[in-house]
Parts: sequence; structure tokens; C-alpha cells
Amino acid sequence: MSQAFQEADSLADALLAGLARPIVFVDLETTGSNATEDRITEISVVEASRAGIERWSVLVNPGVPVPPFISRLTGIEDAMLRGQPTFESLAPELAERLHDKIFVAHNACFDCGFLKNEFRRAGIAFRADTLCTVRLSRALFPSVARHGLDALIARLDLAPEGRHRALADADLLWQFWQKIHALYSRDLVDAAIKTLARRASLPAALSEGALDALPSTPGVYLFDGDDDVPLYRQSINLKQRVAAHFSGDHRLAKDLSISLRPSVASKPARRSENWARCCSKQSS
Repeated sequence: MSQAFQEADSLADALLAGLARPIVFVDLETTGSNATEDRITEISVVEASRAGIERWSVLVNPGVPVPPFISRLTGIEDAMLRGQPTFESLAPELAERLHDKIFVAHNACFDCGFLKNEFRRAGIAFRADTLCTVRLSRALFPSVARHGLDALIARLDLAPEGRHRALADADLLWQFWQKIHALYSRDLVDAAIKTLARRASLPAALSEGALDALPSTPGVYLFDGDDDVPLYRQSINLKQRVAAHFSGDHRLAKDLSISLRPSVASKPARRSENWARCCSKQSS
């Protein structure tokens, strides 16, 4: 065995031995980008624990056709999914695999949003302590502009076995995890993770379900206060951006009474993206 492989194995062993909780690196393939309307077609989980590495991957019958452009991207076609288990039939096993483990994904809001909706349709409540590798990459490499998987592959010399299939991409996240621990001290990585892991503090009038229902797609949202002067914002990921307003120790989130309702062109705007209207009033 070459020295490089020996060093990689030694690092992996050290990382696994130091885990306080199991970590699951998760990737999904779906029929589209809308977590409430589209469906999952493939689920892959790479679990890292003190016992070692376990890989689990399954195709899922979404019950709806796979759009041609998605098939061209992933190679997953309708014929491959016929006869495969539905998400509902897989839900109990998957829930057990994810239970009480750190959920790591690239654009974790996307994957977690899809899973929450699928679990809800299956009658199972799903919560996860999530860590987004896009955000972690930005925290560790602040001077770098691009943090997509292809950019990580090129910058960190990761070894993809394929792209746009769930298991290959989940494996890339495990490689990324090993690489950042090779480049940085454990204390530095842990500090970055603790900063990112601060949970959102939602106002009492805004339910987690309402936040989950926001699409992880481009769009415009606004805060409309008592002075009737709206605050407009746009984002490439509505759910992630709106949630960011309530992350960390934002006292404002506790002082506002915020409700959410869908709105389409209720204010002048030349946009065709999804809209979310967040109406806020100061608590009395």
C-alpha cells in the first residue's frame, strides 16, 4: 500500500475514533427542485461512526414521471424506478438510519426539506441536526468564490466515482470531511461547525412547518411592517435566506410577531419567481 493511502486510512481511522455521535452524509436525487411538489428518486446515506463506514443507497418510485432534463442529468429514468419501493415503504427504515445522527449534506436545506415533506406525507415527524457543507466550505475557505461539488472536487483533489448520482455525491462529502481535517486542526473545524450549527430561533407566530413549506428555489420575499414600508429581498434559495433572519441570537426574532402567507405580485415587482410574504408587527 502506498504511503498516501496509508496516511488517508490513518486519518479516517482517527476521525472515526473521535466521533462523539455518528455522522450521516446524505444525498438525494429528485424529480425537480420544489420540495413540496417534486419527489425523491434516489436516497444515499454514508454513515461514519466509531464502528466504521456503512453505505446505504436505494432507488425510490416517486409515483410521478421523471422530467427528461432530470433524466439527462442523473441518468435515472422512469423505467429504472418501476417496481422500486415507495418512500412511504422505506420511511421507517430511513428514519431509523437518520435518528440521532448529525445530518450532513451539500445544500442541506434542499435535502432536509425534501425529506421533511416526504416523511410528513408518510405520517412521520422528522427533525435533524443539520450541517451544510456549502456553508462549511465558505467558512473554511472565505476567499474562494465557488463552493459547489464540482468546485470542491477541483480545489481539494477529491476523487469522484460519478456525478449526479446520490451515492457518488454522498461519498464526495465523506471525502470532503476527511480533506478539511487534513488541512485544518480539529479545533478550527469544530469552531466553524459550532458557529454554523446555531439553530434558528423562530418567532412564536411562525411555525416550523410554515418555514419548511417555503421552496428552496429563487424568489423574492418581503417584510411588511406597521409603517407600511416594505423591505424587499431576493434570494436564490428562499427557504435558506428567510431562515437566516432568525438564526443565532437574533433578539429581534423574539420581539417580532411574524406570520407568513403566500403572495403573488401583491406588490409591484417584475419577477416570475416564487414569492413569499412575511408580515411582521411589533409585539405589544
